[in-house]
Amino acid sequence: MQELDPTILQKVNSWLEGNYDADVKQQIQKMLDDKAYTELTDSFYRDLEFGTGGLRGIMGPGTNRINKYTIGSATQGLANYLKKTYPGEKIKVAIAHDSRNNSDLFAGITAEVFSANDIHVYFFNALRPTPELSFAVRHFGCKSGVMLTASHNPKEYNGYKAYGDDGGQYVAPHDKAVMDEVAAIKSVDDVKFNRVDANIEEIGEEIDQLYLDGIVKLSVSPDAIKRQKDLKIVYSPIHGTGITLVPKALEMFGFENVILVDEQTTPDGNFPTVVYPNPEEKEALTLAMKKAQETDADLVLATDPDADRVGIAVKNNKGEFILFNGNQTGSLLINYLLTAWQEKGKLTGNEYIVKTIVTTNLIEQIAKAKGVTFYNTLTGFKYIGELITKYKGQKTFIGGGEESYGYLVGELVRDKDAIVSAAFISEMTAFYKDKGSSLFDAMLETYIDYGFYKEKLISLTKKGKTGAEEIVAMMEKFRNNPPSELGGSKVITLKDYEKRIETDLTTNTTKPIELPLSDVLQFITEDGSIISARPSGTEPKIKFYCSVNGKLESKEAYAEADKQLDEKIKKIMTDLGVE
Repeated sequence: MQELDPTILQKVNSWLEGNYDADVKQQIQKMLDDKAYTELTDSFYRDLEFGTGGLRGIMGPGTNRINKYTIGSATQGLANYLKKTYPGEKIKVAIAHDSRNNSDLFAGITAEVFSANDIHVYFFNALRPTPELSFAVRHFGCKSGVMLTASHNPKEYNGYKAYGDDGGQYVAPHDKAVMDEVAAIKSVDDVKFNRVDANIEEIGEEIDQLYLDGIVKLSVSPDAIKRQKDLKIVYSPIHGTGITLVPKALEMFGFENVILVDEQTTPDGNFPTVVYPNPEEKEALTLAMKKAQETDADLVLATDPDADRVGIAVKNNKGEFILFNGNQTGSLLINYLLTAWQEKGKLTGNEYIVKTIVTTNLIEQIAKAKGVTFYNTLTGFKYIGELITKYKGQKTFIGGGEESYGYLVGELVRDKDAIVSAAFISEMTAFYKDKGSSLFDAMLETYIDYGFYKEKLISLTKKGKTGAEEIVAMMEKFRNNPPSELGGSKVITLKDYEKRIETDLTTNTTKPIELPLSDVLQFITEDGSIISARPSGTEPKIKFYCSVNGKLESKEAYAEADKQLDEKIKKIMTDLGVE
């Protein structure tokens, strides 16, 4: 880039001349002096969007970055929304933060702005997992909550997740109302940064105990745990907040042989032992799997920095540790919960489970076979939380999940929860071991009983302004010219969640999709394969989810059946032009 766009230069100058800290101005001036125009463009070409889940972005100066001023503006907008929504009421909010660099700083700024707006703040006095923030919102009767985290993004990122009074992230129409109030903050001078100490109340271990007590009460198979209390569990928090509660939760469930990955137990926003602090990435579990092999463990657990996602590794029938993907873990967990509830005579016909539209349909097959009501939601755990709130007191939520390693058991919180999930995955392992089985065997038996479903996710990263434009162009291409055949099977159904229309391509008839609008396309083939295309709402990526299925006649046939489904997925992705 030879010169800076005049519109961007105008925004740069507004920061250089405005009411911003001197060190911020120095950083911007240095970029100008160094002619770092690409970096300046990415920092200022747009205002960092406060989306339906809040903010997420790279840290640094600029309107398209996470910093004191974008965090402050978001908080002021949220405060304005709360005061308009609850006029005359004493408004309370809860705030927590994860282990990322500057998360504690941004949490403090959030507390300052709320307090300056005469809003009472319950402020966690040290880092805590995201699900505990959701719990605290409900426990204290707060109108809102904020978690400072960028979940599993790389270390350069941070973010801001906003929660409503039910402990779930905002959904329509409230999300749009909050977004409008944030967008209405046009100047840093509109933000109240003057802290009012009397409005900030620190909270800590007493909430941990209440939350953990609630999790323990959900346990379905305590007797199996007593018999398998020596189950060897290797756990890594991947330098995140999970270390504060996961070991304690496992201990309270009755597990006495939890082995920590020492190199990854210290919270550290630089995530020094991994490239990405994401349990979806094999590399993030390398140290945990090494420890598991050394100790001959039964189970490996790893949680992301804010401890709302959990990845697992188990032994296959050759004694080798293998990773399960989110679809496999979610299916196993739902099957375990429904089986255990069934065995205890707890299924009354009033229970339900939930998954998202890009999560394996194996979960649906299990629910149908067990006679348990099943719901599909859009991608995003807030929609699962919304359903739990909707049916509270009418139906019983057993569990739910999404393919991106997020699960929830019970109704303590309204977000995905790696603390309760780690406890129940461990309980599930004890349950099957008590029956002389392993999680790997249980997975194969699930495939034999309900169908062999296999999924793969392909993510294409498209950074910056040009990347965002490329993603829009790709979605338009698929929307206007959908493939006629994928993997050798005819595409018979097109679901366009942005238009909320499902089209039967064989008869050219349409019907409405009864879900909120979302930029997702799904192609369904004659042989039952489902391929979904969806831009990420939190990362510069477009994601392609491929689900295929077949029959598994026996455990011995697994390797060959697995290979065939792999080949089918590869052909589909090649046909789409993304492999």
